[in-house]
Amino acid sequence: MPKYKIIANPTAGAGAAALALPDVERMLAAHGLDFDVDRTAEPWHAADLAGSAVEAGYDVVVALGGDGTANEVLNGLIRARQAGAGSAALGVLTVGTGNDFAFGVDVPIDVEQGCRVLADGYRRTIDIGRVAGGLYPEGRYFGNGVGVGFDAAAGFEAAKLKKLRGFLRYLVAVLRTIFLYYKAPTVKIEYDHQSVTQPALMVSIMNGQRLGGGFLVTPEAATDDGLFDLCIARQVSRARIFTLIPHFLRGTQATQEPISTARARRVVVTAVIGSLPAHADGETLCTEGDRLELELLPRQTEILCRAPEAA
Repeated sequence: MPKYKIIANPTAGAGAAALALPDVERMLAAHGLDFDVDRTAEPWHAADLAGSAVEAGYDVVVALGGDGTANEVLNGLIRARQAGAGSAALGVLTVGTGNDFAFGVDVPIDVEQGCRVLADGYRRTIDIGRVAGGLYPEGRYFGNGVGVGFDAAAGFEAAKLKKLRGFLRYLVAVLRTIFLYYKAPTVKIEYDHQSVTQPALMVSIMNGQRLGGGFLVTPEAATDDGLFDLCIARQVSRARIFTLIPHFLRGTQATQEPISTARARRVVVTAVIGSLPAHADGETLCTEGDRLELELLPRQTEILCRAPEAA
């Protein structure tokens, strides 16, 4: 019987994870799973706990929290494997704010359904991104995407809105950012054998499809196709940003003139004028960075998700 390590971030979802944990334990026990629970106490603790779980021989390590918790567990699993400690599959139970990574890999947002997915045990292997720069010159792994510019600034604003949850938090943050973060940096974007230099309001380098709990930045992206999907928005007026929001909610922004898209295996973003605010899976990479280097690593991690016939 596989052994499951549940890594719970009690602060995720404004405390929702701590409230959900007793029900999660009850449901997992009802499914007959062999599991135990560790709770995080500080940033990056989930990564350390995930690495220790691999060394201890757990078959599945489950992130109970939001995108940030899943990102830390993912980093812990990859680093443990690279160190020769072994490997484990990733599981996700979503009690965070955006849950965008789970959306992209077909993990249910509902916790009860998520426990059923863990019990069913269906696995698929997904690509993982690696970004170097900012606070992580040695590199940090990510499952969903890296945002540079407007979406990173909006994420920083969302973190300040403690009383709001879910998509509403990000929507309010976007509206605030329109007025707070207006002048885009001029950036050089190099991807595979192409290069473009322009004032860019937003550069999203995605493995998944969604950011901010509801903005379909790269709706055609797949987490197992060996390529990043890029969404690049050039500098536009505040009024034009407002008109673009409905398109990002529907995933139709590629039809709009300020938006360009591409696919690539490697991407480098360099600030030519100004600086780069950036995040990876919602976690801060830098607030005033100057260069980020990204690569897509194909088929790196097994994840427990819904089987295709159940999706």
